[in-house]
Amino acid sequence: MPTTLVVTNDFPPRIGGIESFVAQACRLLDDDVVVYTSGPPGAAATDAARAYPVVRDGSLLQPTPRVAARAADLLREHGASRVLVGAAMPLGLLAPGLRRAGAEAVVALTHGHEVWWATLPGARTALRRVGDACDHLTTISDYTAGRIAPALRPAARARLLRLPPLVDPVFRPGTGAGPAAATPIVVAVGRLVVQKGFDVLLRAWPGVVEALGPARAPRLVVVGDGPQAGALRTLADRLGVAGSVTFTGALPAPAVADRLRAAHVFALPVRTRWAGLNPEGLGLAALEAAACGLPVLVGDSGGAPETVLDGVTGRVLPTDDPTAWTRALLELLDDPAAAAATGERGRRLVQERFGADRARTTLRTALRIGPDPVP
Repeated sequence: MPTTLVVTNDFPPRIGGIESFVAQACRLLDDDVVVYTSGPPGAAATDAARAYPVVRDGSLLQPTPRVAARAADLLREHGASRVLVGAAMPLGLLAPGLRRAGAEAVVALTHGHEVWWATLPGARTALRRVGDACDHLTTISDYTAGRIAPALRPAARARLLRLPPLVDPVFRPGTGAGPAAATPIVVAVGRLVVQKGFDVLLRAWPGVVEALGPARAPRLVVVGDGPQAGALRTLADRLGVAGSVTFTGALPAPAVADRLRAAHVFALPVRTRWAGLNPEGLGLAALEAAACGLPVLVGDSGGAPETVLDGVTGRVLPTDDPTAWTRALLELLDDPAAAAATGERGRRLVQERFGADRARTTLRTALRIGPDPVP
């Protein structure tokens, strides 16, 4: 019988950092789970190959009495004794009912959006209730921990655990000689939304193209999809660089890894929006790029700087300064050997700080799976 009920709206085939995180958490629990989730039309067809049961329920789960009752039924039906909430807000509000249904341990993951829950008065009260009801809230970065902790009561604050997203093993350096130096390639990966700063990267790109000239013919590869897709293509055309920019659309993880291994530099000018309410929580895409051996350039937003040792494994740059991005890209593209060395240092950083063993121990201990539960 499954040990853990996973309750989440963020689950494949939806594509995103949180979705990847939750799927990886199931693996850390040895697939000894049952997942209660929502999904777009046709999502259930993707579940047949999974090693655990997935129960789909509409397009979006909310902490309503009906969803609470269904989650409690699944807990009892599958004999699960533990609960993992894929994103603490708002589904962490189901925790008290799941306790009454027999859950012995409840852990809720936080990401980046809980920052605004911790800031706005009414939402802050709801987050405090979740912190009180769960054994642990986890945080993905020092930045998000610092923003979320003040919203919690002291006892819940003391139970915060650091659990950054795990980098999928598919993201690793290639076995060959690497990409050809004659064709500099910059890659950016993320959902095509304003927060990710793709517009800044496009505005920086004409300077790169002009500086390197037709002999080197640099290429920018944008991997992802989202509501800004059309506007970004239009911007590339207006800036006169559409011929040197490839928009791949959304890709599965192995294909994303292939794109990273074919590139020389990863760049993502993530920004903070809504007067600080919408920062980057950490940045899984940057970690995946570093795991593939790429130097990483990220915007100075939220926890994103924690994915880089500035000046050692890449650079942290002011987001809305295309000139700074042009300059940083050219520094790396003009010195492939230095860029490769920078990327290798980043790969080691990911291994040390974001390895599977530490994440597995943290999660399983928090859920009291094993001999050493967290006090």
